[in-house]
Amino acid sequence: MDRKSSLAKLAEEIGYRFQDLKLFELALTHSSATPDVDNERLEFLGDRVLGLVIADKLIVHYPDAAEGGLARRLNALVRKETCADVARQVGLGGALIMDDAEARSGGREKNAILGDACEALIAAIYLDGGFEAAADFITRYWRDRIDAVEVVARDPKTALQEWAHKTHSLTPSYEVLERSGPDHAPHFRVAVRVGMLDLEVGEGPSKRKAEQAAARALLSREGAEA
Repeated sequence: MDRKSSLAKLAEEIGYRFQDLKLFELALTHSSATPDVDNERLEFLGDRVLGLVIADKLIVHYPDAAEGGLARRLNALVRKETCADVARQVGLGGALIMDDAEARSGGREKNAILGDACEALIAAIYLDGGFEAAADFITRYWRDRIDAVEVVARDPKTALQEWAHKTHSLTPSYEVLERSGPDHAPHFRVAVRVGMLDLEVGEGPSKRKAEQAAARALLSREGAEA
């Protein structure tokens, strides 16, 4: 398929007609194609447009989520692998402009190249048709992903440390209050403190489990998300 046909097929798939076809081509131009012209600057811009649109969607879609949960969802939705999946969904690989060596090495299927080109395409739509056109494209292909995105739970101790640093510029401290039970089945009670805040206590079959329970309790009490 020649370049003109490839572009026409992709434009039909994404449902957007470019006024500036050179901008469309630039978004699909890999650095291997020419030493002077590629889609990297558009990639930079598209990443920011994507982040803003997704952040706005998440605020509406998850009204009760804390900042940490929103941030983790955002990271999952804008990462290179997700952009590459969208690129495959629209058949972007077949329209990429690259040299023969890159194409022979599987460049049209590489996550990095596809993800970058997807971000560049978002920027091209933004520059050609404005913010709403770019947001429409993102909404169309990310809607189901926003509905399905899962938050990977962090270690509560890590979450508490990040929260304590951010909100109080302090590091949590832990203290073993009690160790009971036989050596083969111990039980720990551990307290955690952050500055002058009231302490919280956690229990568990190991010191680490008890510390995690205490950290989780403090985060819950303070309305932070682990």
